[in-house]
Amino acid sequence: MRATKDPLGKTGDPLAGEASKPPPNNVPPPPGSADPADSTGPTEPARSAEPRAAAERPRRARMDIQREPVGNRRRNLLIGAGLAALIAIASLLAALEPAAPSVQRNSLLVGTVERGSFNREVRGPGTLVPEQIVFVTALTGGRVENVWAQPGQTVADTTLLVMLSNPDVQLEALRAQQEHTSARARLVALRRDLQTLFLQQQALVARAAADHADALRLARGDSALLARQLISVNEARRNQERLVALEVLLSTENRRLQLLDRTIDEQLAVQEEQVRRLASIVSYQQRRVSSMSVSAGAAGVLQDLDLEVGQWVQAGTTLARVAQPGRLKAELRIPQTQARDVQIGQLASIDTRSDSIRGVVRRVDPNVQNGSVLVEVRLEGPLPAGARPDLSVDGTIRIERVEDVLFVGRPAYGQANSAVGLFRLSDDEEEASRLTVRLGRSSVNQIEILEGLALGDRVILSDMSRWDDVTRIRID
Repeated sequence: MRATKDPLGKTGDPLAGEASKPPPNNVPPPPGSADPADSTGPTEPARSAEPRAAAERPRRARMDIQREPVGNRRRNLLIGAGLAALIAIASLLAALEPAAPSVQRNSLLVGTVERGSFNREVRGPGTLVPEQIVFVTALTGGRVENVWAQPGQTVADTTLLVMLSNPDVQLEALRAQQEHTSARARLVALRRDLQTLFLQQQALVARAAADHADALRLARGDSALLARQLISVNEARRNQERLVALEVLLSTENRRLQLLDRTIDEQLAVQEEQVRRLASIVSYQQRRVSSMSVSAGAAGVLQDLDLEVGQWVQAGTTLARVAQPGRLKAELRIPQTQARDVQIGQLASIDTRSDSIRGVVRRVDPNVQNGSVLVEVRLEGPLPAGARPDLSVDGTIRIERVEDVLFVGRPAYGQANSAVGLFRLSDDEEEASRLTVRLGRSSVNQIEILEGLALGDRVILSDMSRWDDVTRIRID
């Protein structure tokens, strides 16, 4: 610490002047000293005496003591109190539940839980189709020369629809006729040859029989002549050997005649079968030529005839359909999740938008296509005037009647035998709270309640999937 030097040139020790330090502000001045702060009107002598006393006191080193201002302490207290208030408010807000979203009342579909019985039904779209449909197909390919009818026209079985042409078909028919004619000529030649052979063999048999008879007479006469020694023994033996040879020859010719007689019919039968086969080919080729004049084939209403002149059609192509409008059936598409309960013989109701037709399930397709099963319904009773093929309808099939159960209207997203979240209305119907409900058997418009709801509860049936993340809503 550096020593200070007074104006008179004397060096003073800072520690030596500790006792001469001015008193702090909060220490009262010694008696007899004048306080400028307490004096309201000091006199002039007092003012002049203070500098003189200060000049007479020796100069001593003075040290300053740092003190905290009173204003900063008050400000720190206020900041701390504000932070504590903010923390308390944040904790209170975190403990509060989020505000429930509001939903317009007129946009909601509300149902009431009831107890009783209801009909289990399944519903699906479909169309009316004829029970008997005749498909008019092209027996052979050809070029469309003329179209004589239009879709929707009532036709008879002989009504001409389309005229086709194909030179190759006509050429094949001519070749078939030629082969058939050749086969018939071969049959005639074969029959002639066989008859000639048969007659020749008969002649041979007759000649052999005559020779055998002559030899037999000689052999019989040789015995008497040999006894009288009118012929030699060698001649008699020669005649006997000739008789034996002629007997063998006659037997052989007879067998040949019998064999020829049997084979004549078989050979003719083979050739006749060939002729008949070629005749069938000729008949088929003639039908192909005739089929190019396409007729309806059945009486009814013509459908799906969409051909243009000059168009080429392949063999087997469906050219049109002929439906009998008086005999219709309904083909319904039932979702595969509901089709497992559909059985043959169950009652059905077909809605044509203007009339309702009773029916009975006749067939259930075992295959699933595009998530649905085809169910065929036989219509009963007279058909309404508006019923026609390909008419779009809605079908409802009655599965069973459920007795004495809790049920409610079917929610938009509820499935049978599942657990879903439903919003139940409060008593004043100003709010709704989510709860888990276990569903049972379902119908078109109702579904069974197994757990989660009581009789008289009112729940929201509309689609509430947009509120899946909340447990409570407010209804305005």
